[in-house]
Amino acid sequence: MRFHLQVELDDAATPETTTRELSRILRYWAGNLHHYDLAPGTTEDIHDSSYAKRGTWTITD
Repeated sequence: MRFHLQVELDDAATPETTTRELSRILRYWAGNLHHYDLAPGTTEDIHDSSYAKRGTWTITD
């Protein structure tokens, strides 16, 4: 099993904003993994604090 996390961050954002958003994304999604079936094919969109889609995570073989 592999866990793939892909996040696209805003190049125009300040380094502080980028760090804050990435930290939030990692905390939020890591804390919610227990709600998902961690089997190949499971996937979910990732959103930032303004609810804009920023990426996905996916489980593969």
